[in-house]
Amino acid sequence: MKILIIHQNFPGQFKHLAPALVSQGDDVLAFTMQKNAPSQWQGVKLIGYNPSRGTTPNVHPWVSDFETKTIRGEAVFRAALQLKDQGYTPDIIVAHPGWGESVFLKNVWTQARLLIYCEFFYHAHGADVGFDPEFPASYPDELCRLRLKNLNNMLHCEEADAAISPTHWQASTFPEPFRSKITVIHDGIDTAIIAPNPDATLTINNTINLTVKDEIITFVNRNLEPYRGYHIFMRSLPKILKQRPLARVLIVGGSDVSYGARPPEGKTWKDIFLNEVKDRLDLNRVHFLGNIPYNYFITLLQLSTVHVYLTYPFVLSWSLLEAMSAGCTIVASDTKPLHEAIFDGETGCLVDFFDFKALADKVCTLLDNRDERTRLGANAVEFAKAHYDLKRVCLPKQLEWVHTFNHLGL
Repeated sequence: MKILIIHQNFPGQFKHLAPALVSQGDDVLAFTMQKNAPSQWQGVKLIGYNPSRGTTPNVHPWVSDFETKTIRGEAVFRAALQLKDQGYTPDIIVAHPGWGESVFLKNVWTQARLLIYCEFFYHAHGADVGFDPEFPASYPDELCRLRLKNLNNMLHCEEADAAISPTHWQASTFPEPFRSKITVIHDGIDTAIIAPNPDATLTINNTINLTVKDEIITFVNRNLEPYRGYHIFMRSLPKILKQRPLARVLIVGGSDVSYGARPPEGKTWKDIFLNEVKDRLDLNRVHFLGNIPYNYFITLLQLSTVHVYLTYPFVLSWSLLEAMSAGCTIVASDTKPLHEAIFDGETGCLVDFFDFKALADKVCTLLDNRDERTRLGANAVEFAKAHYDLKRVCLPKQLEWVHTFNHLGL
């Protein structure tokens, strides 16, 4: 088949699927907005696109998001027209629609089947918005903005022939009748590479050598921000470090914002919440590592004594499943995205998202109980292998999902 993949930061969620399709004999082409992208990646032909304009200054704030997506959709639409003029017609288009690029492609290739990656459908209640009373939504304006923010989702749902979602909870955020078109298959974790390693070692700050014998608490985000519970984690640290005088805390993440509101001008969430508690911390034992290379990240998980993962009701991070695969003892927030992976007392421990005292108590209890950590970590590994293994579980299901449309003669 001729398969066209759309992702503004290709390969993104398709980093395993795209080369696997190539290996099965499919002709795979991808659109990317990355600058200086190569002409080919693991057998996938790459075509760049660039928006022809920026967002209109002073545009109404409720529609600025949709204007940005429309601009990107137009850029891919123009690039697709050029491809069509050159004789290219895909059988299937696989797209992450989150940035709007694929919204007009059915206008170019009406017979192509459009398969989309359903990451999240926005809601005014019951999900991320309004979840944290410390950062209240600006009702009723927020309700209006969210309705328009979902325009991109709705337009894609109207056009798409089928969809895939990484978790059941994320799929459940989408409305019927489209929800019935969604197949739940996770992107997959390579459990052969991300596995426990009792011999793991790590050197931080070029002076501190760590092994699995050290007491290490890990916390990992793309960026350190409230959506991923950074403020709650920081508030738990004074009690943890007071009760555990040998513990070290390794914090991974940048100072930007991936989700939610930005901090006040000139400040970062990282510094705001560090400053709130720093007078009660032994900062010699709290290490901010920033964004780190992936192999360094895996080693960090393998060294972890207790790993903390917190999130609003939102998209589930890959890092949580990678931590499970590495054999981490996990303390996580009792929020809906976690309920598919962390079963309290079985594959990890759940605590109320906002209760930083309970979080500290649970971490300290586990630090004091090696047998319980061993049991929870082993259960987490087995669960990750059974449900999220890339090569044995997820990737075969993804390939079958794509090729179903060929087998049905669609």
